[in-house]
Amino acid sequence: MKQLNPQDIEKQVQNMLSQFMPAKWEGMFNHEEMLKRATSMFQNTDQNTTNSTTSSSAQDQQPSSNPTEFDVNVFETFDDIYVRIPIKDEEWLKRVKIFHTSNQVIIENIPEVGHRHVITLPSLIKKKGTVAQYKDEMLEIKMTKNADMQYTEVDVAEKL
Repeated sequence: MKQLNPQDIEKQVQNMLSQFMPAKWEGMFNHEEMLKRATSMFQNTDQNTTNSTTSSSAQDQQPSSNPTEFDVNVFETFDDIYVRIPIKDEEWLKRVKIFHTSNQVIIENIPEVGHRHVITLPSLIKKKGTVAQYKDEMLEIKMTKNADMQYTEVDVAEKL
């Protein structure tokens, strides 16, 4: 049996993704970046358990060359969608404004006053019940999913 080369597998995966995803989505699904974010997300949740995790997560998070860069993690569970934003300066909490529509979260005044970030959510959310809390330098916004089961039948009329 022929040995699999990781570079060949990577090339094949990228080729398959490019065939099935619209061109405007190209570059949005860099799996290396997704793995890095997932790793840092899990390391941030386990910060209180060991000091080695804290030191490794600090090494993984490289300092930003752009001071206005905005880091955000979005993930969903069966019932909720979470948006997690690392807060580098507690002054941000005093000026942050958070809004949402049924499918977007709008974050204003982070990292600088006047900055606005629109985050498209993976699912529809309910109008009420959103909560935000700050703990361990992390702002977490929890939104309840809206199971939109309403549908309307459309009659098809024959055109004469």
